Amino acid sequence: MARIVLATVLLMFTVSKAFTTSNKPSLSRAAKQPTRMIGNILNLLGGPEKSQLIAPDKALPGRSTKMPNIDGLRHYVLGNKLEEVPEGHEVAVFANGCFWGSEKGIWRLPKGIHSTAVGYCAGFTPNPTYEEACSGLTGHTEGVRVVYNPSEVSFVDILRWFWEAHDPASGMGQGNDRGTQYRSGFYYFNDEQKQLIEASKAAYEKRLEEATGRERAITTEIAPASDYEKYGGLWYFAEAYHQQYLAKPGARPYCSAQPQGVAVPEYEEWCPFPEGSDLREKHKPTLPKSFWDKYAPRRGCSVVSEPNDPIAESTF
Repeated sequence: MARIVLATVLLMFTVSKAFTTSNKPSLSRAAKQPTRMIGNILNLLGGPEKSQLIAPDKALPGRSTKMPNIDGLRHYVLGNKLEEVPEGHEVAVFANGCFWGSEKGIWRLPKGIHSTAVGYCAGFTPNPTYEEACSGLTGHTEGVRVVYNPSEVSFVDILRWFWEAHDPASGMGQGNDRGTQYRSGFYYFNDEQKQLIEASKAAYEKRLEEATGRERAITTEIAPASDYEKYGGLWYFAEAYHQQYLAKPGARPYCSAQPQGVAVPEYEEWCPFPEGSDLREKHKPTLPKSFWDKYAPRRGCSVVSEPNDPIAESTF
């Protein structure tokens, strides 16, 4: 059986690469389907279970060479270099379903977003390819890396969008996309981020249960970025054709995330920092209630049909 699984993986990789290494400048409508089928076929043949993360010592070996065509690549909408982190800016990394739609929601925030990028995070295989990540054999989940200016947009605003833009209680997957490569996760770089993620999770879990009248245990993975240093790092950029995919001509309007239409409680209700403290003031939201009233993620995944440009402040 192991030989059959391995042969199937190799065959699917070959089929997928026939699509993704074509001369077309962007991903075709059909290109993503063969790679998405890898996890399903492996599951049928006794490969990695969709609901069970692969053990690090069983993961694919990967490679030492980084993803090609990322050096110097600029954001398709915002125009800034994907890899750069300007002075005074910070980084957030999260995963909440297919990364196409997850990324678009963040780059559309009205101010403070220097760049967004899609990639593979929280896995065990160095420099994975899309085909490898889709197989479930690397341990990665499809993620988004945000470079932002905290003086213009709060980490709390990014965190709120993350929670409301998917179903964080759906286990290993979102919608029809099932498997460990679609698991929800938020990965922190300092203790302040950790406290904010954990406190907002507890508050949102309670709010989801109140809104639905049933238990909604949030399954989001919360872990420090440093946990993945022994595997080469938390984050690896995805192929260039995936970056800002939904903004490109001919893009397939696909999004698997399942927003629940439930708002995160107000910051003052769950903030982990004491009243009157500098940290409480530092992390207070910058986006007003009028923004969330008009532009918060709606139930179902609607971000694919929204304009590509950032939301104008004059509209809320």
